[in-house]
Amino acid sequence: MSEHQHSYLASGRKDDYLKRLRRIEGQARGLQRMVDEEAYCIDILTQVSAMTKALQAVSLSLLEEHVGHCVVGAEGAEREVKLKEAMDAIARLVKS
Repeated sequence: MSEHQHSYLASGRKDDYLKRLRRIEGQARGLQRMVDEEAYCIDILTQVSAMTKALQAVSLSLLEEHVGHCVVGAEGAEREVKLKEAMDAIARLVKS
């Protein structure tokens, strides 16, 4: 686990993130079941797309938290570090 402050804990959104991630976990189990049951490929792809969008929504929300709390709240050199973290995260999201 990272030594960095976790802003979503401070914002009280931890339960929201856990709820959303559990829903995504359920989608992953559903996808496994669909593959196991040899569901129609297009139906599986539709569910993969829905799961991908759900993960992207969580990612964007976490990024918003980081920028809104960690970057904005930092000063001096620490702000540059937090901003670079955000930019690196954005680059990873765009590549995925």
